[in-house]
Amino acid sequence: MKYCIIGGDAAGMSAAMQIVRNTEDAEITVLEKGGIYSYGQCGLPYVVGGLINSTEKLIARSIETFREKYGMDARTFHEVNAVDTKSNTVSGIHTKTGKPFEVTYDKLLVATGVRPIIPKQWTGVHLKGIYPLKTIPDAEELMAGLKGVQNVTIIGGGYIGLEMAENVLKLGKSVRIIQRSNQLGSIFDEDFAPFIHEEAEKHGIELCLEEEVLGFKGDDHVQFVKTAKKDYPTDLVIVSVGVTPNTDFLKTTNVELNEQGVIVVNERMETNVDGVYAAGDCATHYHRVKKLNDHIPLGTTANKQGRIAGLNMAGVEKQFKGIVGSSIIQFMDLTLGKTGLSNKEAEKLNIPFDEIKITTKSHAGYYPDPKKLEVKLTYHKETKKLLGGQIIGAEGVDKRIDVLATALYHEMDVEELADLDLSYAPPYNGSWDPIQQAARRLGK
Repeated sequence: MKYCIIGGDAAGMSAAMQIVRNTEDAEITVLEKGGIYSYGQCGLPYVVGGLINSTEKLIARSIETFREKYGMDARTFHEVNAVDTKSNTVSGIHTKTGKPFEVTYDKLLVATGVRPIIPKQWTGVHLKGIYPLKTIPDAEELMAGLKGVQNVTIIGGGYIGLEMAENVLKLGKSVRIIQRSNQLGSIFDEDFAPFIHEEAEKHGIELCLEEEVLGFKGDDHVQFVKTAKKDYPTDLVIVSVGVTPNTDFLKTTNVELNEQGVIVVNERMETNVDGVYAAGDCATHYHRVKKLNDHIPLGTTANKQGRIAGLNMAGVEKQFKGIVGSSIIQFMDLTLGKTGLSNKEAEKLNIPFDEIKITTKSHAGYYPDPKKLEVKLTYHKETKKLLGGQIIGAEGVDKRIDVLATALYHEMDVEELADLDLSYAPPYNGSWDPIQQAARRLGK
Protein backbone atom coordinates (compact mmCIF):
# COMPACT_ATOMS: atom_id res chain seq x y z
CA MET A 1 0.00 0.00 0.00
CA LYS A 2 1.17 3.51 -0.80
CA TYR A 3 1.19 5.97 2.08
CA CYS A 4 1.87 9.67 1.55
CA ILE A 5 2.58 11.99 4.47
CA ILE A 6 2.75 15.76 4.02
CA GLY A 7 4.97 17.15 6.79
CA GLY A 8 8.08 15.63 8.34
CA ASP A 9 7.89 16.80 11.93
CA ALA A 10 6.12 15.60 15.09
CA ALA A 11 2.75 14.37 13.82
CA GLY A 12 3.98 13.23 10.42
CA MET A 13 6.91 11.16 11.63
CA SER A 14 5.04 9.75 14.64
CA ALA A 15 2.51 8.42 12.12
CA ALA A 16 5.21 7.15 9.77
CA MET A 17 6.85 5.13 12.55
CA GLN A 18 3.55 3.48 13.47
CA ILE A 19 2.96 2.49 9.85
CA VAL A 20 6.46 0.97 9.69
CA ARG A 21 5.90 -0.99 12.90
CA ASN A 22 2.43 -2.26 12.05
CA THR A 23 2.55 -3.07 8.34
CA GLU A 24 4.64 -5.07 5.91
CA ASP A 25 5.92 -3.79 2.56
CA ALA A 26 4.46 -0.33 3.07
CA GLU A 27 5.61 2.32 0.60
CA ILE A 28 5.92 5.52 2.62
CA THR A 29 6.61 8.83 0.93
CA VAL A 30 7.09 11.88 3.15
CA LEU A 31 7.00 15.37 1.63
CA GLU A 32 8.64 18.02 3.78
CA LYS A 33 8.74 21.68 2.72
CA GLY A 34 11.89 22.39 4.72
CA GLY A 35 15.20 20.59 5.00
CA ILE A 36 14.95 19.15 8.53
CA TYR A 37 12.86 16.32 9.94
CA SER A 38 11.58 15.49 13.41
CA TYR A 39 12.84 18.26 15.69
CA GLY A 40 11.67 19.90 18.91
CA GLN A 41 10.30 23.31 17.99
CA CYS A 42 9.52 24.07 21.63
CA GLY A 43 13.26 24.14 22.37
CA LEU A 44 14.04 26.95 19.92
CA PRO A 45 13.80 29.84 22.44
CA TYR A 46 16.36 28.08 24.65
CA VAL A 47 18.77 27.68 21.75
CA VAL A 48 18.45 31.41 21.06
CA GLY A 49 19.14 32.13 24.74
CA GLY A 50 22.19 29.86 24.80
CA LEU A 51 20.88 27.33 27.32
CA ILE A 52 20.94 24.71 24.54
CA ASN A 53 24.15 25.14 22.59
CA SER A 54 23.04 23.94 19.16
CA THR A 55 19.91 23.51 17.06
CA GLU A 56 21.20 20.03 16.26
CA LYS A 57 20.38 19.02 19.84
CA LEU A 58 16.69 19.46 18.97
CA ILE A 59 16.69 16.90 16.14
CA ALA A 60 15.23 13.58 17.32
CA ARG A 61 16.00 11.55 14.19
CA SER A 62 17.94 12.48 11.08
CA ILE A 63 16.53 12.23 7.57
CA GLU A 64 19.12 9.54 6.85
CA THR A 65 17.73 7.43 9.69
CA PHE A 66 14.24 7.49 8.19
CA ARG A 67 15.63 6.67 4.74
CA GLU A 68 18.26 4.06 5.55
CA LYS A 69 16.95 2.35 8.69
CA TYR A 70 13.22 2.51 8.01
CA GLY A 71 13.17 2.53 4.21
CA MET A 72 11.06 5.66 3.77
CA ASP A 73 11.16 7.91 0.73
CA ALA A 74 11.80 10.94 2.94
CA ARG A 75 12.03 14.02 0.74
CA THR A 76 13.08 17.56 1.60
CA PHE A 77 12.22 20.92 0.02
CA HIS A 78 9.06 19.42 -1.48
CA GLU A 79 6.31 22.02 -1.12
CA VAL A 80 2.81 20.68 -1.75
CA ASN A 81 0.43 23.05 -3.50
CA ALA A 82 -2.40 20.72 -4.55
CA VAL A 83 -4.20 17.52 -3.55
CA ASP A 84 -6.62 15.72 -5.85
CA THR A 85 -8.75 13.39 -3.73
CA LYS A 86 -10.45 11.90 -6.80
CA SER A 87 -7.26 10.74 -8.51
CA ASN A 88 -5.42 10.29 -5.17
CA THR A 89 -2.50 12.49 -6.16
CA VAL A 90 -0.40 15.09 -4.38
CA SER A 91 1.54 17.64 -6.42
CA GLY A 92 3.85 20.56 -5.82
CA ILE A 93 7.24 22.14 -6.46
CA HIS A 94 10.77 21.34 -5.33
CA THR A 95 11.73 24.68 -3.79
CA LYS A 96 15.44 24.36 -4.62
CA THR A 97 15.18 23.25 -8.26
CA GLY A 98 11.77 24.57 -9.23
CA LYS A 99 10.85 21.19 -10.69
CA PRO A 100 7.26 19.98 -10.26
CA PHE A 101 6.47 16.63 -8.66
CA GLU A 102 3.46 14.35 -8.30
CA VAL A 103 2.93 11.47 -5.88
CA THR A 104 0.09 8.96 -5.85
CA TYR A 105 -1.30 7.45 -2.66
CA ASP A 106 -3.72 4.94 -1.24
CA LYS A 107 -3.81 6.72 2.12
CA LEU A 108 -2.81 10.31 2.79
CA LEU A 109 -1.89 12.09 6.02
CA VAL A 110 -1.79 15.89 6.18
CA ALA A 111 0.55 16.97 8.98
CA THR A 112 1.58 20.40 7.73
CA GLY A 113 1.43 22.25 11.04
CA VAL A 114 1.03 25.99 11.38
CA ARG A 115 2.97 29.11 10.42
CA PRO A 116 3.42 32.43 12.26
CA ILE A 117 1.00 35.22 11.44
CA ILE A 118 2.39 38.49 10.09
CA PRO A 119 -0.67 40.77 9.80
CA LYS A 120 -1.16 41.98 6.23
CA GLN A 121 -2.17 45.47 7.37
CA TRP A 122 1.23 46.14 8.96
CA THR A 123 3.46 48.47 6.97
CA GLY A 124 7.20 48.04 6.58
CA VAL A 125 7.25 44.26 7.08
CA HIS A 126 9.84 44.06 4.26
CA LEU A 127 12.49 45.73 6.44
CA LYS A 128 15.43 43.70 7.69
CA GLY A 129 15.58 42.84 11.38
CA ILE A 130 11.99 41.54 11.73
CA TYR A 131 11.83 37.86 12.70
CA PRO A 132 9.27 35.15 13.42
CA LEU A 133 10.29 32.00 15.32
CA LYS A 134 8.89 28.66 14.20
CA THR A 135 11.64 26.61 12.55
CA ILE A 136 15.34 25.88 13.02
CA PRO A 137 16.26 28.19 10.10
CA ASP A 138 14.16 30.92 11.79
CA ALA A 139 16.17 30.45 15.00
CA GLU A 140 19.50 30.53 13.19
CA GLU A 141 18.58 33.72 11.32
CA LEU A 142 17.38 35.32 14.55
CA MET A 143 20.58 34.41 16.42
CA ALA A 144 22.65 35.96 13.65
CA GLY A 145 20.49 39.08 13.75
CA LEU A 146 20.82 39.44 17.52
CA LYS A 147 24.59 39.82 17.31
CA GLY A 148 25.58 43.44 17.79
CA VAL A 149 22.11 44.77 18.65
CA GLN A 150 20.89 45.96 22.03
CA ASN A 151 17.23 46.98 21.96
CA VAL A 152 14.81 44.17 21.13
CA THR A 153 11.04 44.53 20.75
CA ILE A 154 8.79 41.50 21.04
CA ILE A 155 5.28 41.80 19.62
CA GLY A 156 2.95 39.44 21.45
CA GLY A 157 2.85 38.25 25.05
CA GLY A 158 1.81 34.62 24.65
CA TYR A 159 3.85 31.40 24.98
CA ILE A 160 6.60 32.30 22.52
CA GLY A 161 6.64 36.00 23.42
CA LEU A 162 7.25 35.30 27.11
CA GLU A 163 9.84 32.59 26.46
CA MET A 164 11.68 34.80 23.99
CA ALA A 165 11.63 37.76 26.40
CA GLU A 166 13.34 35.63 29.04
CA ASN A 167 15.94 34.21 26.67
CA VAL A 168 16.78 37.47 24.92
CA LEU A 169 17.16 39.12 28.33
CA LYS A 170 19.70 36.41 29.23
CA LEU A 171 21.79 37.60 26.29
CA GLY A 172 22.11 41.00 27.95
CA LYS A 173 19.66 42.79 25.64
CA SER A 174 17.05 45.35 26.57
CA VAL A 175 13.59 43.90 26.02
CA ARG A 176 10.23 45.51 25.32
CA ILE A 177 6.96 43.61 24.88
CA ILE A 178 4.09 45.19 22.96
CA GLN A 179 0.74 43.51 23.55
CA ARG A 180 -2.58 44.41 21.94
CA SER A 181 -4.69 43.29 24.94
CA ASN A 182 -4.44 44.51 28.52
CA GLN A 183 -2.42 41.54 29.79
CA LEU A 184 0.42 39.17 29.09
CA GLY A 185 -0.45 35.48 29.12
CA SER A 186 -3.99 35.88 27.80
CA ILE A 187 -4.82 32.23 28.54
CA PHE A 188 -4.96 33.26 32.22
CA ASP A 189 -7.74 35.23 33.88
CA GLU A 190 -7.14 38.94 34.42
CA ASP A 191 -6.64 38.56 38.17
CA PHE A 192 -3.59 36.36 37.50
CA ALA A 193 -2.03 38.76 35.00
CA PRO A 194 -0.49 41.11 37.63
CA PHE A 195 1.80 38.30 38.83
CA ILE A 196 3.19 37.99 35.28
CA HIS A 197 3.45 41.75 34.83
CA GLU A 198 5.27 42.21 38.15
CA GLU A 199 7.76 39.51 37.20
CA ALA A 200 8.43 41.18 33.86
CA GLU A 201 8.95 44.58 35.42
CA LYS A 202 11.12 43.12 38.20
CA HIS A 203 13.54 41.96 35.52
CA GLY A 204 13.53 45.24 33.63
CA ILE A 205 11.23 44.28 30.75
CA GLU A 206 9.32 47.25 29.37
CA LEU A 207 5.62 46.51 28.96
CA CYS A 208 3.44 48.31 26.43
CA LEU A 209 -0.06 46.95 26.96
CA GLU A 210 -3.23 47.80 25.05
CA GLU A 211 -1.25 49.00 22.07
CA GLU A 212 -2.10 48.19 18.48
CA VAL A 213 0.91 47.73 16.19
CA LEU A 214 0.51 49.52 12.85
CA GLY A 215 3.84 48.68 11.25
CA PHE A 216 7.56 49.39 11.12
CA LYS A 217 9.77 52.28 10.05
CA GLY A 218 13.35 52.40 8.88
CA ASP A 219 15.54 52.84 5.81
CA ASP A 220 16.68 49.31 5.02
CA HIS A 221 16.64 47.88 8.56
CA VAL A 222 13.86 48.31 11.13
CA GLN A 223 14.42 51.33 13.39
CA PHE A 224 10.96 51.92 14.88
CA VAL A 225 7.86 49.95 15.74
CA LYS A 226 4.85 52.13 15.02
CA THR A 227 1.78 51.71 17.25
CA ALA A 228 -1.43 53.70 17.46
CA LYS A 229 0.12 55.60 20.40
CA LYS A 230 3.74 56.27 19.41
CA ASP A 231 6.86 55.11 17.61
CA TYR A 232 9.23 52.91 19.65
CA PRO A 233 12.92 52.87 18.69
CA THR A 234 14.30 49.35 18.27
CA ASP A 235 17.21 47.42 16.78
CA LEU A 236 15.36 44.16 16.17
CA VAL A 237 11.79 42.83 16.28
CA ILE A 238 10.47 39.37 17.12
CA VAL A 239 6.89 38.79 15.98
CA SER A 240 4.79 36.34 17.97
CA VAL A 241 1.13 37.24 17.53
CA GLY A 242 -0.32 33.83 16.70
CA VAL A 243 -0.33 31.11 14.08
CA THR A 244 -2.46 29.94 11.17
CA PRO A 245 -2.71 26.40 9.76
CA ASN A 246 -0.80 25.44 6.62
CA THR A 247 -3.88 24.24 4.76
CA ASP A 248 -4.26 26.69 1.87
CA PHE A 249 -3.63 23.90 -0.66
CA LEU A 250 -6.76 22.10 0.60
CA LYS A 251 -9.18 24.98 0.12
CA THR A 252 -10.08 23.84 -3.41
CA THR A 253 -10.65 20.23 -2.29
CA ASN A 254 -13.63 18.61 -0.58
CA VAL A 255 -11.67 18.16 2.67
CA GLU A 256 -13.62 19.91 5.44
CA LEU A 257 -11.93 22.91 7.08
CA ASN A 258 -13.34 25.00 9.90
CA GLU A 259 -13.59 28.81 9.82
CA GLN A 260 -9.93 29.17 10.82
CA GLY A 261 -8.77 26.79 8.09
CA VAL A 262 -8.12 23.94 10.51
CA ILE A 263 -8.79 20.43 9.18
CA VAL A 264 -11.77 18.79 10.87
CA VAL A 265 -11.02 15.23 12.02
CA ASN A 266 -12.76 12.53 14.03
CA GLU A 267 -11.34 10.48 16.89
CA ARG A 268 -9.43 8.27 14.41
CA MET A 269 -7.85 11.32 12.77
CA GLU A 270 -9.94 10.76 9.65
CA THR A 271 -11.20 13.69 7.60
CA ASN A 272 -14.56 13.64 5.82
CA VAL A 273 -12.79 12.23 2.74
CA ASP A 274 -12.15 8.49 2.67
CA GLY A 275 -8.45 7.65 2.93
CA VAL A 276 -7.41 11.17 3.95
CA TYR A 277 -6.21 11.77 7.52
CA ALA A 278 -4.88 14.82 9.38
CA ALA A 279 -3.00 15.25 12.64
CA GLY A 280 -1.11 17.78 14.72
CA ASP A 281 -1.21 21.55 14.61
CA CYS A 282 -3.17 21.68 11.33
CA ALA A 283 -6.00 19.48 12.70
CA THR A 284 -8.78 19.96 15.23
CA HIS A 285 -8.29 18.76 18.80
CA TYR A 286 -11.31 17.45 20.68
CA HIS A 287 -11.54 19.22 24.05
CA ARG A 288 -12.84 16.93 26.79
CA VAL A 289 -14.01 19.77 29.03
CA LYS A 290 -15.61 21.93 26.34
CA LYS A 291 -17.10 18.84 24.63
CA LEU A 292 -16.30 20.26 21.22
CA ASN A 293 -13.49 20.53 18.68
CA ASP A 294 -10.79 23.04 19.58
CA HIS A 295 -7.42 24.11 18.22
CA ILE A 296 -4.59 24.30 20.76
CA PRO A 297 -1.40 23.55 18.78
CA LEU A 298 1.18 21.92 21.06
CA GLY A 299 3.93 19.37 20.44
CA THR A 300 2.49 16.89 22.93
CA THR A 301 -0.82 16.76 21.08
CA ALA A 302 0.89 16.56 17.68
CA ASN A 303 2.86 13.48 18.72
CA LYS A 304 -0.23 11.79 20.16
CA GLN A 305 -2.43 12.54 17.17
CA GLY A 306 0.31 11.45 14.77
CA ARG A 307 0.59 8.12 16.56
CA ILE A 308 -3.20 7.61 16.42
CA ALA A 309 -3.30 8.54 12.72
CA GLY A 310 -0.47 6.15 11.86
CA LEU A 311 -2.08 3.24 13.71
CA ASN A 312 -5.42 3.74 11.99
CA MET A 313 -3.77 4.14 8.59
CA ALA A 314 -2.03 0.82 9.27
CA GLY A 315 -5.34 -0.86 10.12
CA VAL A 316 -4.97 -0.80 13.92
CA GLU A 317 -8.10 0.71 15.46
CA LYS A 318 -7.21 3.45 17.94
CA GLN A 319 -9.01 6.57 19.13
CA PHE A 320 -7.68 9.93 20.21
CA LYS A 321 -9.24 10.62 23.60
CA GLY A 322 -8.89 14.39 23.44
CA ILE A 323 -7.18 17.20 25.31
CA VAL A 324 -8.01 19.19 28.42
CA GLY A 325 -5.97 22.27 27.44
CA SER A 326 -2.90 21.86 29.64
CA SER A 327 0.08 24.17 29.27
CA ILE A 328 3.03 25.40 31.28
CA ILE A 329 5.47 28.24 30.73
CA GLN A 330 8.70 29.20 32.45
CA PHE A 331 8.95 32.97 32.72
CA MET A 332 11.94 34.30 34.59
CA ASP A 333 11.64 33.07 38.21
CA LEU A 334 8.02 31.98 37.83
CA THR A 335 6.25 28.98 36.38
CA LEU A 336 2.85 29.68 34.82
CA GLY A 337 0.53 26.68 34.59
CA LYS A 338 -3.02 26.25 33.32
CA THR A 339 -5.31 23.37 32.47
CA GLY A 340 -8.96 23.17 31.50
CA LEU A 341 -11.06 26.31 31.36
CA SER A 342 -10.37 29.75 32.75
CA ASN A 343 -13.28 31.78 34.11
CA LYS A 344 -13.46 33.82 30.92
CA GLU A 345 -13.59 30.66 28.79
CA ALA A 346 -16.37 29.21 30.91
CA GLU A 347 -18.28 32.49 30.63
CA LYS A 348 -17.85 32.52 26.85
CA LEU A 349 -19.28 28.99 26.68
CA ASN A 350 -22.22 29.99 28.90
CA ILE A 351 -21.20 27.48 31.57
CA PRO A 352 -22.34 28.48 35.07
CA PHE A 353 -19.13 28.62 37.10
CA ASP A 354 -17.61 29.68 40.36
CA GLU A 355 -14.03 29.80 41.60
CA ILE A 356 -11.86 29.07 44.59
CA LYS A 357 -8.70 31.13 44.87
CA ILE A 358 -5.98 30.82 47.51
CA THR A 359 -2.41 31.92 48.17
CA THR A 360 -0.38 29.14 49.75
CA LYS A 361 3.08 27.53 49.91
CA SER A 362 4.82 25.02 47.66
CA HIS A 363 5.81 22.81 50.58
CA ALA A 364 5.51 22.64 54.37
CA GLY A 365 5.77 26.11 55.84
CA TYR A 366 8.18 25.02 58.58
CA TYR A 367 10.60 23.49 56.06
CA PRO A 368 13.19 25.99 54.76
CA ASP A 369 12.46 28.27 51.83
CA PRO A 370 8.83 27.57 50.91
CA LYS A 371 7.69 29.39 47.75
CA LYS A 372 4.42 31.22 47.31
CA LEU A 373 1.81 29.61 45.07
CA GLU A 374 -1.24 31.35 43.62
CA VAL A 375 -3.93 28.74 42.98
CA LYS A 376 -7.31 29.07 41.30
CA LEU A 377 -9.85 26.31 40.68
CA THR A 378 -12.76 26.96 38.35
CA TYR A 379 -15.75 24.66 38.80
CA HIS A 380 -19.31 24.16 37.61
CA LYS A 381 -21.55 26.12 39.91
CA GLU A 382 -24.31 23.50 39.98
CA THR A 383 -22.56 20.12 39.68
CA LYS A 384 -19.27 21.17 41.39
CA LYS A 385 -17.39 19.40 38.60
CA LEU A 386 -13.88 20.73 38.11
CA LEU A 387 -13.62 22.88 34.98
CA GLY A 388 -10.04 24.14 35.18
CA GLY A 389 -7.10 25.29 37.21
CA GLN A 390 -4.51 28.07 37.11
CA ILE A 391 -1.35 28.08 39.22
CA ILE A 392 1.52 30.57 39.28
CA GLY A 393 4.58 30.30 41.48
CA ALA A 394 8.31 29.71 41.68
CA GLU A 395 8.19 26.02 42.61
CA GLY A 396 5.86 23.03 42.43
CA VAL A 397 3.52 24.35 39.76
CA ASP A 398 4.08 21.50 37.28
CA LYS A 399 3.18 18.78 39.78
CA ARG A 400 -0.13 20.41 40.70
CA ILE A 401 -1.15 21.26 37.14
CA ASP A 402 -0.60 17.64 36.10
CA VAL A 403 -2.78 16.41 38.97
CA LEU A 404 -5.53 18.81 37.89
CA ALA A 405 -5.15 17.73 34.25
CA THR A 406 -5.62 14.11 35.31
CA ALA A 407 -8.66 15.06 37.37
CA LEU A 408 -10.16 16.90 34.39
CA TYR A 409 -9.55 13.93 32.11
CA HIS A 410 -11.57 11.75 34.50
CA GLU A 411 -14.26 14.41 35.03
CA MET A 412 -13.79 14.63 38.79
CA ASP A 413 -15.62 17.14 40.93
CA VAL A 414 -13.81 19.53 43.24
CA GLU A 415 -14.70 17.67 46.43
CA GLU A 416 -13.04 14.51 45.08
CA LEU A 417 -9.71 16.35 44.85
CA ALA A 418 -9.53 16.38 48.64
CA ASP A 419 -9.70 12.58 48.68
CA LEU A 420 -6.70 12.01 46.42
CA ASP A 421 -3.75 10.18 47.98
CA LEU A 422 -0.97 12.58 46.97
CA SER A 423 2.66 12.25 47.99
CA TYR A 424 3.83 14.13 51.07
CA ALA A 425 7.11 14.91 52.74
CA PRO A 426 8.03 18.35 54.14
CA PRO A 427 10.54 19.22 51.34
CA TYR A 428 7.85 18.63 48.71
CA ASN A 429 4.46 19.34 50.19
CA GLY A 430 2.34 20.14 53.19
CA SER A 431 0.12 17.50 54.77
CA TRP A 432 -2.61 18.99 52.56
CA ASP A 433 -1.48 19.63 48.99
CA PRO A 434 -2.21 23.17 47.71
CA ILE A 435 -4.94 21.95 45.32
CA GLN A 436 -6.52 20.04 48.20
CA GLN A 437 -6.33 23.13 50.38
CA ALA A 438 -8.26 24.93 47.67
CA ALA A 439 -10.74 22.08 47.23
CA ARG A 440 -11.52 22.03 50.96
CA ARG A 441 -12.67 25.66 50.72
CA LEU A 442 -15.71 24.41 48.80
CA GLY A 443 -17.13 22.91 51.98
CA LYS A 444 -16.71 26.08 54.04
